[in-house]
Amino acid sequence: MNLPATNVSLAFGLPAAWYHDPQIYERERQAVFRREWIWLGRADQLSNPGDYIASEFAGWRLFAIRDRDGALHAFHNVCRHRGAPILKDGPGRCDVLRCGYHGWTYDTAGRLRATPHFGNAVDFDKKDFGLHPIRVATWRGFVFVNLAEDPVPLVEGLGDLCGKLNPIRSKTIASSARKCSRWTATGRSIPTTTSRATTSPASIRPSTPSSISRSSLPRAATARSSCEAPQKDGAVYSGTWLWRYPNMTLSTFPGGMNISRIVPLGPRRVRQYYNFLFADTSPDALERHRRTMAWTCNVIREDFAICEGTQANLEAGIFTQGPLSPRHEDGVRYYHELLRRALA
Repeated sequence: MNLPATNVSLAFGLPAAWYHDPQIYERERQAVFRREWIWLGRADQLSNPGDYIASEFAGWRLFAIRDRDGALHAFHNVCRHRGAPILKDGPGRCDVLRCGYHGWTYDTAGRLRATPHFGNAVDFDKKDFGLHPIRVATWRGFVFVNLAEDPVPLVEGLGDLCGKLNPIRSKTIASSARKCSRWTATGRSIPTTTSRATTSPASIRPSTPSSISRSSLPRAATARSSCEAPQKDGAVYSGTWLWRYPNMTLSTFPGGMNISRIVPLGPRRVRQYYNFLFADTSPDALERHRRTMAWTCNVIREDFAICEGTQANLEAGIFTQGPLSPRHEDGVRYYHELLRRALA
């Protein structure tokens, strides 16, 4: 299809149909989500042999697991017998990977070890039916996966996100995380504006971005937009807000950070997972951290209500495409450029 042209002086957002068209979504799955490094979880969730994180992402079921030798592996969560999932979503621990359908059993390195009651077949060899592997790598306490056969190295894929986070102490990133919640919304128009001033009530709007930066690298998909803001009286956040293409957000604030991943569930629905990390994990700081998490969760609830209404309008057929603010939506324009290039 012909992609809409972007005027140099006035940029337009994506066509409304791109937010719900099943054909566009399938193109996104293959051209974007299958090729990018996707944040899966924290490395401290995979500290011991048998520890795993299982998740569904854009229709693919997958998991990462620590094997008995300490190596980290990732696989499609698909039994090679009849295609059933082997692990339930979420973190957990197991000594062996056993499918609940017919009992096919794999070791933590993905090798098929047992096929109960399968019978004898002359040409059947367990070595040919190991789990389908996925690329996995870690960076500063975070675990990423990539479904491409030959992806770029993780650090190259993260681009200048690495440079933005280098000044942050490793202790802040590697410390304990508390999960805020997971949110499921009927709508794919997740808020991407670089200023929340038009969507947040005054009671929770204590800071305004002081500068907006945008950068790109030879691989456009490795770049991301960010905004930085000073802390005002009563503000919860100050620091840097990062949106890494295609589905990761990361915000720093005094004493900690939060990181989220936005998981597509289909052409019209997404789920957002939030994690908080704090440098001070002492009991005395717990109540302050709870207030920070509660404040953020309230903002997310308000954003999702707006997004659901927006999604309904995008599907109604009246709204087709809108202009982007050159003052506040430069990051949105850049994201839309990346998606247009990927689907071209």
